[in-house]
Amino acid sequence: MQRIRSAAVRPATVTAMVASLAVLAGCAGSVGGSDSQSEDSSGDGFAYDASQEDIDAALADLDPVTLKFQPSAMSEKSILAPNGLDVKKAIEERSGGKITVDIVWGQAIASYADVDDALADGRVDLAFTLPSYTPAEYPAFDALGTSMSTLPSSPVASDLAANAAGVQAAWETPEVLAEFEDKNLVPLIPMLAAGGYSTMCSEPVTSLEDWKGKQVRVGSAAAGKQVTDLGATPVSLSFPETYEALQRKTVDCDLGQLAPNVEAGTFEVAPHIGVASDAGIARSAGAITAGKKYSELPLAYQQVVFDSMSTTFSTMMEVVIGAKAQAVEQAKDNDGSVKPFADDVQKQMATYAKSLSDETAEKAGVPDAPSTLSTDGTDWQKSVSELGYDDKGDFAELDEWYPEDTSYDELGDELFAKVMAEHRPE
Repeated sequence: MQRIRSAAVRPATVTAMVASLAVLAGCAGSVGGSDSQSEDSSGDGFAYDASQEDIDAALADLDPVTLKFQPSAMSEKSILAPNGLDVKKAIEERSGGKITVDIVWGQAIASYADVDDALADGRVDLAFTLPSYTPAEYPAFDALGTSMSTLPSSPVASDLAANAAGVQAAWETPEVLAEFEDKNLVPLIPMLAAGGYSTMCSEPVTSLEDWKGKQVRVGSAAAGKQVTDLGATPVSLSFPETYEALQRKTVDCDLGQLAPNVEAGTFEVAPHIGVASDAGIARSAGAITAGKKYSELPLAYQQVVFDSMSTTFSTMMEVVIGAKAQAVEQAKDNDGSVKPFADDVQKQMATYAKSLSDETAEKAGVPDAPSTLSTDGTDWQKSVSELGYDDKGDFAELDEWYPEDTSYDELGDELFAKVMAEHRPE
């Protein structure tokens, strides 16, 4: 997969879209705004579309800093490693080397259960977090993640649209932002839905009859409810234990994203992939958040970091969708199959997804969240198509038609210009 250009270089089309940012003053509600900054975090900033020369001038008198970043990858060799490496490159290049990003692989400082506290107390400065793992603490966030199950499903275009819509809907839902603020965290990307969910089974599971009585490993309560509605039994199991459980046939399927399973070798023991063709499964969505040190940085440094979120989004999409193509290839190499769920499964899944989505949103106090996400999803589906990111074939042939050098930089730039620029530190 093609990696990101320097974050300081933007396409002409995007420069035009953000031309209005060239004369920026303070704006209410922006991330890391003046109300949350200390005396040390004052100073001049720069426009989003500024030249590298202007950025260097804005940073010239600032002391160098080092930021600790925990991405989602377990190591530098991980299939997910670009989610850390590309962000590091974007921040360091845009800052002219004044900011050094120290990547901490494998949640070595703080697990997903502890990372919120680590950000708040300064042990970690930037991190990929999983608010969906604690829905009681992030009910509004969880409601949006659950609503993801109602959006259309396809190997490329729908995943891109769903992720862009998730970012926009999260920024548009004050309750989601308040959940981060209550933990003294700064959302940089308040929701990253990553890849859609599929089943990976030891035998094909496509029809309602196939689902009956199956033991299915799930990663969230919402997914567990959907599995139960289809007649299967959800099993709560940590991901590292899943391969052995599938190998020993103590579970029949894993339900989750394909990317981590490519890395884990899951298709050696569960080579049969089931995919949704319409509504899907509630996602365990993540977020990119910053903590104590970021809030105390000079304004220009905050802007450098925030501007790199375009790279974060596009790289995540390149990784998770590229991994789908690898998953399809691995499944076939292990005499497996890639099949859409049968019509009866899809119909029942869609009906229950809407009911669960509405119920979860109502309980979380954000009853409009599903409709907000749906509207944003429709708009982004059009944008994705206009950018030429349409699906070129079926999921089962993804390994044959998906280009290895695909880049989603243009989509990341458009998302920043249309949605995120409004929340840029000023």
